[in-house]
Parts: sequence; structure tokens; C-alpha cells
Amino acid sequence: MPSRLPAGPPDQPDQPRAEGGLPSPEAVRRFVAESPGPVGKREVARAFKLGPEHRVALRDLLRRLERDGNLDNVGGRRPVAGGRLPESMVVQVTGTDSGGDAVARPANWTGPGAAPAIVMHPEQKGRPALAPGQRVLARLRPIGGGRYEGRTLRRIEAQPGRVLGVFRPSAPSEAPYRRGQLVEAGRVVPTDRREKAEWSVPMGETGGALADELVLAEPLPHAGQGLKPVRVLERLGGMGEARSVSMVCLVAHDIPQVFPEAALAEAEAAAEVGPAGRTDLRHLPLVTIDGEDARDFDDAVSAEPDPEGGWRLLVAIADVAHYVRAGSALDREARSRGNSVYFPDRVVPMLPEALSNGLCSLKAGEPRGCLFVEMRIDAGGAKRSHRFGRGLMRSAARLTYDQLQDAAEAGDAGEALGLPTGLLDSLYGSYAALLSARVRRGTLDLDLPERRVTLTPEGRVAAITPRPRRDSHRLIEAFMVLANVAAAQELERLGQPCMYRVHAPPAPERLDALRDFLATLDIALKPAGEIRPADLDRVLAEVAGSERAEQVNEMVLRAQSQAEYSPDNIGHFGLALGQYAHFTSPIRRYADLLVHRALIAGLGLGPDGLRPVAAADFADTGAHVTATERRAALAERDAVDRYIAAHMADKIGAGFAARISGVTRFGLFVTVLDSGATGLVPISSLNAPSPAAEAPEFWMHDVAAQALVGQRSRGLYRLTARVEVRLVEAAPLTGGLLFAMLSPPEPPAGVSGHGQASGVRGRGKPVP
Repeated sequence: MPSRLPAGPPDQPDQPRAEGGLPSPEAVRRFVAESPGPVGKREVARAFKLGPEHRVALRDLLRRLERDGNLDNVGGRRPVAGGRLPESMVVQVTGTDSGGDAVARPANWTGPGAAPAIVMHPEQKGRPALAPGQRVLARLRPIGGGRYEGRTLRRIEAQPGRVLGVFRPSAPSEAPYRRGQLVEAGRVVPTDRREKAEWSVPMGETGGALADELVLAEPLPHAGQGLKPVRVLERLGGMGEARSVSMVCLVAHDIPQVFPEAALAEAEAAAEVGPAGRTDLRHLPLVTIDGEDARDFDDAVSAEPDPEGGWRLLVAIADVAHYVRAGSALDREARSRGNSVYFPDRVVPMLPEALSNGLCSLKAGEPRGCLFVEMRIDAGGAKRSHRFGRGLMRSAARLTYDQLQDAAEAGDAGEALGLPTGLLDSLYGSYAALLSARVRRGTLDLDLPERRVTLTPEGRVAAITPRPRRDSHRLIEAFMVLANVAAAQELERLGQPCMYRVHAPPAPERLDALRDFLATLDIALKPAGEIRPADLDRVLAEVAGSERAEQVNEMVLRAQSQAEYSPDNIGHFGLALGQYAHFTSPIRRYADLLVHRALIAGLGLGPDGLRPVAAADFADTGAHVTATERRAALAERDAVDRYIAAHMADKIGAGFAARISGVTRFGLFVTVLDSGATGLVPISSLNAPSPAAEAPEFWMHDVAAQALVGQRSRGLYRLTARVEVRLVEAAPLTGGLLFAMLSPPEPPAGVSGHGQASGVRGRGKPVP
């Protein structure tokens, strides 16, 4: 057990940071942001004492920052006061309006709330139209309502726009066509619901695409009115074929799918590690515990009672740093991807399969290199000490969460799973101690349902079910959190750079919105400056088990800031921790790999530790991997939405029990209770106060009460209310669902009376 581990290697002095040369991208961004006046290449060179020999490299650095949307005012004016956008900046196209003109947003938006919408002026005659993904330097002009008009000053050609959609004959009024037939000219129907217009495909530009195939296209030069033209670049298979949903999401979110040959060659050439220079852990009962559908295994755990009281815990993590050396082709591709992406039918790994499912995966019975941390906690769960090392382990068993929990509840001590005597009791005993420490610390423990999409072998949706969160899940979370805390603390002790996982407290305006919502439920919340995670957790405890619980959890989640990666530590609000870093998943997260390298360098565990040049670029890398993480989350959520829409497509006209999960000025979002499917009830389709009423109702959006209120009847549809809805439309192509309301509004109640008129009248009767 962990108590039999030998002492670790001696410490290594701090590595020097890089000196001279160009400043880091983060340093340049900070200088420009803090400068009181216009900044150009000359000002940057003077500030960082750069000579003529740096001129070309500095120009390339500034262009890269501008291309990535991280720098948009070099040589231009500063942003004007009042939160308005500057006169020119880099914007990214996100969709099109009904006329086919591009709609964009600031490329690197960091302000509060949603990014301002920018309606792009049509491109000059003879130039290709702007397409989603395209980045341009644009001149902006306010047009009211927080919106802007943009005119292209210069295209950022390194980020070309692409159109993803289904190829069909030119006009829907044509005679019926057969799926798979050859079409000489056609149109592309976008898969992204933010694109409101179709694109035309002229003769000779179809790329051999067949009717109803999924295609990737690029805009062509155009002139005059009508649909914007595109050229088909790539055929991606038939829409509706098995697993086409995840393909749509991969392309739509620009997630890399193919590894460079050099990276694949490095992965294939890798070999198993030996015991030399490592602590031998192969005799210890380390086990992996994951979901049934897990594709890689990068953490293993063990526990035993501590003779001094409390528990000794061991967490062993795959030694990815041994195989992915800094500066290698594998490293460059891993950084570019940032993380793995998980879909119901496939995983897009950060590392090639030879490593992610091979030499780096802690498979049962096979020797694997690892980084480990041995931790001692007292009976109350407080960490007394920790020690890191580099080892060679052999997983004793591959367990699922359900297997572990079922064994614990059956009281069989794990014999049926082949576990050593006492291991199961030690795991759950140490978890109980860690749980008590968490309760004392006062963390935020959100309970939000996660949906699992199960597919048939043909790639069709077989079922959509809740993914349960049992004590076995919480046990592993507790072990991983403690290991992550130890990693951050160890790097601080060593004076090494650390890629922290930080989570800022909620912004005051978000807390105000949450407070207004909770007031409608007669729940009080402290002022913004006094809020602690425990205060929000008490709110969750107050509604636990009630019909309001799910929506209150969702609203508390919406109030939170997004966690991110940064070398600057501001703590982790949700976990109520002052130091926290991701250490436990280097197979699927690049940030964890950096933490491993920093530990290896600081503890003198080998030549493959963190390099000074990489440490100097931590801020830029942190921003990058934060962006790739959010990209992956959007793609994964997008895939689930589309699979659910496909699952619902044959249920048009059916009624469902649902809960109102969002209230906007244009309608209600409702979530079906049994499947988690979410769709829109347009405000124009809402019922009148009674089925017999003929006069149309005028609905107002009461922001404070989170409700739509009838101006005449004072009836209301409020957030969290249970309703009956009928499915009107399901679009697997975009993942969109449209419902009609069957339930009448609630009788007049205590609303704020300060509603904002929606300007839309309901029909007075249910939509047929």
C-alpha cells in the first residue's frame, strides 16, 4: 500500500526564465491594453527595447495576435467610453441573416454579457461573400439597440470562411428528387441554425456532390442580388447516415480530425517504459474507476488506513510527458487541439490512438509509466502532507462506477470484483472523510441532470436517459480534487510556473439577476460582495427535492463565471479553494500535461520537464486551451441537441410534459421532462387566457419575475413552471425543435409590474 513507498528524489533548483528576444504575446496584449493612446509597431518596439533585428519577427507576432482576434487596436484609436466597441476591430462571422448578409461578433469578446451583434455590409462587387468562421478587420458604426454595422477593411485570409450544409437541387419547387442522384447545379442548406439563408452552387462547382449529401463549401465572388454562390470543396457523406451528426459538429466547430504524419510516426515509434529511475508501484492495488463508455484510462487510485489516524491515498496518473516531449510534432498537435472531444459515437482524441488508447492508457494488468501523488489526510479529511514521484504501476482492475457502488451497497467487500481485502472499505472511508472536509469548506455542489445518448450499431438513437451521479462518482471526484490541490501547492513550493484552473466569483450583474429570480420563490440571497459558495449551496439545499430544484440549479449555474486556465492564480470560487490546478487527465487535456512537466522539472524527475520558453508563454497557452475547451463543450452540446432532434423527428404532433427552462421576449424555451429535449415555443403561438377567448393577447417580458405576462389578462408563463406542449417541428439538420403551448397561463400572481412589452400578439388559440 502507499505507506510502503520509498522516499522521492531530491529537489532541483528553479529553471531560469527566457531572457532577451521577443516579448510574450500576453506581455504585448497587456502593454497595448494599458497604453493611454494609440499603439503601433514603433511603440511596442520601444517599450520592449527591440532593435532592427527584431523588426520582421515583431511584425509577424503582431499579425498573429491580430489574426487570432487578441489585438485589434495596434495603430488605431482606443475603445471609446461607455462600453462601446472601437471604430475598427477584428470580428468573426457567426451566421447570416435572411438576406444572406453576414452577422458577426467581436473575435475576442471578454466583456460582460452577450457580445454585441454586428451586421456586416455586403462585400464589394466581385468579392466572395463572408461565411461563418471568416475573420476580418472591420470598421464599425453603431446602428442602435446595442447593434453595429460593419464594413470590411481587410480580410484575415489565414481564417477562411466555410459553409457546411446539405446539397440539394436548386429550388424546392422543382420536381421531387431522389437522394443520391447527380445534380448539375444546386443549393446548400446550412446545418447551422444561425445561418438564415441558403447558398447557391453554380454549374461546374458541385464537386460531384449528390442530392442530400453533406458538403463543405467556400464562397465564390458574386455580384447582384439573390443567393450568394459557393463552390463545393468536400463531400462528407449522406445526411442522415449513421454518425453524420458528429461529423456535422466536427466541421461546424472546426475541430481537427486528422493527425499530421509526423505526429503519428512519433506515436507509433513509442515504446513501453521500464523501471529505471522510477518508483516501482506494481505491487500496489491501484484500480481505475470510470464510466462504462470510457475510452481512455488516465487515473488510478488506492487507499489504506494511516497508522497515525486518518487515511493514506495514492493517485497515479498516466505519464504522458514521457511520450509527448516539448517541441515535438506530438506536442505541437496536442497544444493545437487543446483537449479531446467526446461525442456519443466517437472520440476525437488530443493524442493519437497509439498513445491515448495504448501506451498512456492505464489498462488492467499492463505495466504503465505514471506520475503519482501520495497524500495523507486526517479523520476529518484535512490534508496533512503530500509527496509526488514518477513510477511504474500495473492496474489491478478496470472498474465502472456502477460496479464499485453496487459492491459497496451489497457489502461484499469487493470480493466479486477481485479487489484485495479492505480496499473497498478504505476507498469509501477516505471518501467520507473528504466529504466532511468539503462540507466544512462550503463548496458549491450543483445537481444538474446529464443526458446520455445511446446509439444503435447503425448510429441511430436508441435511447436518451439521465446519467446518474452516484457516490462512486463523487468518490473519484474527491480524490482527483485533492490531487489537483496538491499539484498546485507543490508547484508553488518549488517556485515553478503553474497552469492554474481558476474560477472567478460571479459577476455582480449576474448575481442581481439570480437574486431577482430567487425573490420570486421567496428565497433571499446576500449582496454580491458577501457571497460565498456555501451561500449558494444553502439555496440549493433549500429547494432540494422540490419541483423547482432543477431550474434553481440551472439558474445558479448561469450566474457563475466560466472557469479557465491561467498562470495567474485567483483561486477557484466554486470549489472554495485557494490553489487548484488540473493534474489528473493529461491524455485528454493539454493543461494537465504542462502541470506534469512543471512537476518533473521542479522535482528533478527527468529531462522531459517544462522548458523556460514554454513557461514564458503560459498566459498565451492558458487562453488558447481555455478556448479549445469551450469549443469542445459547444460541439458536444451541439451533437446531443442534434441527436435528440433526430430522435424526436418521428414524434411530430405528439404531446409532452415539459418545464419552462427559459423566458425571452420572443418566446419560451421548454425542456421535455423525460428526454431533456429543449425547444422554443414562439410568443406568437401562445394560448389566450382561455380556449374560448378570441381577442389576441399582448405579451410582456417581465425580466425580474422571469415570466411572460399577458397585458390584458395578467396571466403568466413563468420560469420553472410545468406545462404541456405539442411538438410542431424537429430539424435534425440544425438540432432545432419547435413546440406549441397546450397549457393555459397561470392566473395573475405577484409579478413585478415592470415588464418589457414584447411587441408580439398571440393568436388567442393553440397552434394547430
